[in-house]
Amino acid sequence: MTIKRRRFSPEFKFRVALEAAKGQQTISELAGKHGVHPNQVSQWKRQLLDNGAGVFGQNGHKEQQAQTAVQPELYEQIGRLKMELEWIKKKSAQFS
Repeated sequence: MTIKRRRFSPEFKFRVALEAAKGQQTISELAGKHGVHPNQVSQWKRQLLDNGAGVFGQNGHKEQQAQTAVQPELYEQIGRLKMELEWIKKKSAQFS
């Protein structure tokens, strides 16, 4: 008989790690309350404390990556439009 691996949502992990970081209950009490292994609670707590600043900065980091990916396309389009504008100015000067 195989045991299906349990998966926890990021919200659940954050909530448990935050409770562990507060220190109002022991790791064992939290593990029993939420039905996970105490080592897992300790690991989530350590990840929260180590990467706490990164949790809030990830949204801005993703936006910066998206902007960096679009930037070359925009520069290419600007160059194309400048060339078209110069060509139109040159052609319109011939007719005036």
